[in-house]
Amino acid sequence: MGFTPQLAADLVLQTLWFVVLGRVLISWVDPAGSGRIARLLIELSEPILGPVRRVLPAMGGLDLSPLLVMVLLQFLRGLL
Repeated sequence: MGFTPQLAADLVLQTLWFVVLGRVLISWVDPAGSGRIARLLIELSEPILGPVRRVLPAMGGLDLSPLLVMVLLQFLRGLL
């Protein structure tokens, strides 16, 4: 069993899922994003979450973009 394109894609999708989850969890501890880890997670996840956030309607301060992105990433992993 070698390193196939499907395995690489699955690894990327799974890593992105954990980055988004990490951002959600760290936002409870460091909502301002002032720590190193928080800044790193924001920089890695914002290219994915930003466009989704712009498409979703405003929910009164509730950001559902991480949930939608995580579900989409799991769906894409299932297609592999």
